[in-house]
Amino acid sequence: MIVLVIWMRIKLYFENEKAIKKSGIGRALEHQKKALELNHVEYTLDHFDNDYDILHVNTIYFLSYQQIRKAKKKNKKVVFHAHSTKEDFKNSFMFSNALAPIYHRWLVFMYKKADAIITPTPYSKSLLKSYGLKQSIYAISNGIETETFKKDVVKEAKFKEYFNFDNNQKVIISVGWLFERKGFDTFCEVATLLPEYTFIWFGDKNLSMPSKKIRDLIEQPPSNVILPGYIDGDIIIGAYTSADLFFFPSREETEGIVVLEALASNISVLVRDIPVYKDWLEDKINCYMGNDTEEFVKLIKQILNNELENLSPMGHQVAMERSLDSIGKKMIDVYSNTLRKKE
Repeated sequence: MIVLVIWMRIKLYFENEKAIKKSGIGRALEHQKKALELNHVEYTLDHFDNDYDILHVNTIYFLSYQQIRKAKKKNKKVVFHAHSTKEDFKNSFMFSNALAPIYHRWLVFMYKKADAIITPTPYSKSLLKSYGLKQSIYAISNGIETETFKKDVVKEAKFKEYFNFDNNQKVIISVGWLFERKGFDTFCEVATLLPEYTFIWFGDKNLSMPSKKIRDLIEQPPSNVILPGYIDGDIIIGAYTSADLFFFPSREETEGIVVLEALASNISVLVRDIPVYKDWLEDKINCYMGNDTEEFVKLIKQILNNELENLSPMGHQVAMERSLDSIGKKMIDVYSNTLRKKE
């Protein structure tokens, strides 16, 4: 069999990197770079570099629009990575619901400029199709660098030392923006009902632009909730691999890279039962799912008291199936298909 290999150079475009690098979109870009490197695909991050075949856009701001216009004038192909939807914009920060219709129109305007669209899950793909987008839309996970989240006693010791934890302390963690959409309010409600456990939410408090409800919780969290802000490196890896549970009660996601990180860490995972997980997570098979505060409290007690099966090995397999090497191969297929398309 003859395999046609198309040489290509990709321009990965990411606007406002300083503000977004702490987010899932920022980590998605790092994953794209690594995925392309593992598959020996040349790429550039230089905003002024015009020697490329495909512009792969990750952000939706005005400078991204200008990059797309320049690419089109030079007859370059454009692949848009659709990390954002109207649905995951709502309930995120102050005035987000009021701005959602405008944001939706801008998203559609931007995504329509692409020759092809990549989005992380079949669920987010279905949302984009409901917007009336006609381009080819590919559901490809953001992937996970599985080696990063291997158990490491040194990193775990750094995590416990940082928070002054002893080995008997039961710790529940979550990671992400402190948004109502992310379920931070539910996290605090659950913590209030489980004072015997320590809850930690890792996420930048200054950039969250919270609603009043969330701001009040940030300023006065329950006594057993720790908000250390954004932390990366050994401490967060140690938290993932040594905590007793990853609890992520988000109400809406396009995928949830932090969930993949938790699965890769072999930690027990509890999430809210929402549509985005339908095609890759299964309740009581590779994770546990709940719907409200009462159910979360019950499940957490059962998981931490070893009354339920440890599903972390099955969850870890889900992460392994989304290794960056395999994700890179899927991205190359999208690029190749897009280059072959005629105008």
